[in-house]
Amino acid sequence: MAFSASNTSSASINRLLLLILTLFMKLITANLVSEKQPIEVAALGRPLSLGMLYDCREDSFIPGVTLWDKKSLSKDLDSHPQPLTDVKFSSSDSLSSKASLLDVSASLKASFLGGLVNVDGSANYLHDTKSSNQQSRVTMFYSETTRFKQLTMSQLGKITYPQVFDQKTATHVVVAVLYGAQAFMVFDRTFLEEENKQEIEGKLSVMVRKISGFSIEGEGSVNMTDAEKEMAEKITCTFHGDVRLEQNPTTYTEAIQTYKKLPTLLRENPNNVVPIKVWLLPLYLLDNKAAQLERQISTSLVSNTEDIIEVLGETGRTCNDLLKSTLVNAFRDIKESLHSFQDSFSIYKAKLLDAVGRVLPAVRGGEMKEKSLEDILKIHRNSPFNDDIVNKWLNYAKSELQILSSYINKLQRITIEDSVSLRTILFDPDVDAVVCLTFTSLMYKDPYLSTLKEFLKSERFKELDGSNNLFSVKSVRKWFSNPNIIIKMRENLSNFRSFSEANKDEKRIRFIISAISNPSIAALVSAGVCCCCCLHNFVVVPSL
Repeated sequence: MAFSASNTSSASINRLLLLILTLFMKLITANLVSEKQPIEVAALGRPLSLGMLYDCREDSFIPGVTLWDKKSLSKDLDSHPQPLTDVKFSSSDSLSSKASLLDVSASLKASFLGGLVNVDGSANYLHDTKSSNQQSRVTMFYSETTRFKQLTMSQLGKITYPQVFDQKTATHVVVAVLYGAQAFMVFDRTFLEEENKQEIEGKLSVMVRKISGFSIEGEGSVNMTDAEKEMAEKITCTFHGDVRLEQNPTTYTEAIQTYKKLPTLLRENPNNVVPIKVWLLPLYLLDNKAAQLERQISTSLVSNTEDIIEVLGETGRTCNDLLKSTLVNAFRDIKESLHSFQDSFSIYKAKLLDAVGRVLPAVRGGEMKEKSLEDILKIHRNSPFNDDIVNKWLNYAKSELQILSSYINKLQRITIEDSVSLRTILFDPDVDAVVCLTFTSLMYKDPYLSTLKEFLKSERFKELDGSNNLFSVKSVRKWFSNPNIIIKMRENLSNFRSFSEANKDEKRIRFIISAISNPSIAALVSAGVCCCCCLHNFVVVPSL
């Protein structure tokens, strides 16, 4: 009995080990491709037709080369109507949400991110991203399919040009196409920072979902309440569609009129349909000499790449918003710093996406391992462009502008002048005295901006070495983090306000605010003309 129990226990352990080994093998081979069925791919406005070849390694259609002659392709096609209309709404501006509406697979999404796929028509929606964080967006998606066409065994069983298999330029062939048309109407509403973002987004969503319910009266006018009209005037519309319109809608009212016309446009012009989705058959199923898609990029890695690109987009919008601040134009040093960051950031983003686009086909073709894409993401995380460092720098820039704004808002009647305008005012014969509140701490050598430029000169993305440590970034203490400077600022502001109020009716005395990148220049209060190089007879107020 003991011997039998031992054998039973040993057999159970062996079965468990076999199960673990099987699961392990499944995990490590999960991305290896062994297709036996056609795969579905979104057309995305790309020119294509039945029988066209496709390279899944680069997600591109190959024109001019085919397995069949024109006569064979047009013979015995299976074609039948497939009418279907769908309307969806989305309040998300993420690539994931956009790809979902267009039924884009994870693999095709990765190719789009890497710049391998050129889209057109309604698929241009993938490129349409918000330019500002002060922007609410709701998208209306209209889709109508009309007809399905596919090849039959009369084509698949008789290859006209078998030598194509030896060229190994393609991995798949288009065996079926679903035709129709799609359209996106993107509704945007900008808002001020002090406005309630959630409330505005909620109202915008309600307005967009009401579109199908509005009726159009004589001369194209839309029946709306006064409140709806007021809201509609603040909404802009961008149209991306496969249907050619005489004029694309740009307003909410025009969007309603366009929506009402869309079904009629296709019904009256059935030849205006385009490929919406295609089915691709692996060529190796027709001839084992054909090239194959050796490996697919894992969904999780595509998702990680997408997350990084989304954060980069958020960074770009934040920088755009800061540059739109009216104070930025008033303070040249801050403007130059933001532009320097924006330029470096744009170059970096292009380099990262170029690296992704270079690696994807090589991984799919078996020339490189998936680790190459992982290394690109590691390089990003260890770079000075990683999320934490970038957000910290942008938050500093935002804080600097907010502090300056809070001080300047207390001096509503005082104008801000640059150094050129200041010189002009100083020598104005109609001005007896100039009192200038000068910010002298806004210009400083920012080591972070130098680090960004240094990183861009490196060949990290070409070497694809993700083992390097975090790129070192020297810190600099911002002026507004110095309590002594803040105390001086408050004191100087109080003195300046008091003096300007006491002399507000003196027309020959000018009060101005300026930022001069010279620590030796003080805010000067004088009974005579203020001249920065002459300090005699002046009451000197320390610079800010």
